[in-house]
Amino acid sequence: MDKKRLEISDLGEFGLIDRIAGNFSIKNRSTLKGIGDDAAVLDAGDEAILISTDLLVEGIHFDLAYTPLHHLGYKAVAANVSDIAAMNGKAEQITVSIALSNRFSVDAVDALYEGIKAACDSFTVDLVGGDTTSSRAGLMISITVLGRAKKEKVVYRNGAKPNDIICVTGDLGGAFMGLQILEREKEVYLSNPAMQPEIEKYEYMVGRLLKAEARTDIVADLAEQGVIPTSMIDISDGLASELFHLSKQSNVGIHIFEDKIPIDHQTYDAAIEFKLDPITCALNGGEDYELLFTIAQADYEKLKNHADIHMIGYTNDKPAEKIMVSKQGTVVPLKAQGWNHFAG
Repeated sequence: MDKKRLEISDLGEFGLIDRIAGNFSIKNRSTLKGIGDDAAVLDAGDEAILISTDLLVEGIHFDLAYTPLHHLGYKAVAANVSDIAAMNGKAEQITVSIALSNRFSVDAVDALYEGIKAACDSFTVDLVGGDTTSSRAGLMISITVLGRAKKEKVVYRNGAKPNDIICVTGDLGGAFMGLQILEREKEVYLSNPAMQPEIEKYEYMVGRLLKAEARTDIVADLAEQGVIPTSMIDISDGLASELFHLSKQSNVGIHIFEDKIPIDHQTYDAAIEFKLDPITCALNGGEDYELLFTIAQADYEKLKNHADIHMIGYTNDKPAEKIMVSKQGTVVPLKAQGWNHFAG
């Protein structure tokens, strides 16, 4: 009898990563952390070198119908810098590799690298190398980022303890709503190319998607207040999905409150217009690149007045429990419905 073929979609992205990682073991003492966090961590004496890589594929991660190339270049760098920020580190260098089909001109490449340069300037990062090759179809961008942090200040996903406070920066769901808006306008355009896009009133959400920023400012603020989070991750796949990661890696339960989750009023209004639940957008919409972290109770006073850090709940000693208390006081099980790259 033929063995049933195991599909990648059966495992999902993280199941696939776990399967790959399970076949490899660390052989060098200089490797402090391998697969399984926002970045790998290498020993560099008193300091740690942080390394992360992202691959962006046209048609999967971005649509050039509504993504200007300079915004794409900037966002590609910001997403990688965000991974280093999530380790409580400072990004210092990047390498950029691209694969291009012949439909791209030199001007197009210039526009992409204008965005990359703007991000390098914004985050004080050096472009130190990369590769270029041809592609049969579309554009692919792979960026590797190198960062640095004092060894004792590196923050992993696995350090949360029961009764830590769960914090999130900024506001959530905006990038997801930006995507819905641009997809709608694309459909309108395809059905009638004479129609002009109406995105002025949605500028905030569209900006959250196309002009992503890494929260390096928060890393600096935490250092200034003398706070080292007990665990941290950046929000690329949605708040619920990232909470599940922290829960699994730290072996703690999650208890959050719906009315504490930060949603900008413009995101809220747009979600209602699109007949979507704003809280679902905040929980499961990706690409906000905000930071999700836990702090010890003792650090509460240091951060309670920070305008852009929101305390949304706490961890507990029941790892199987991942719940949200609704505005009505109902206990709702959290579901991680973040975007699956390998959905069928």
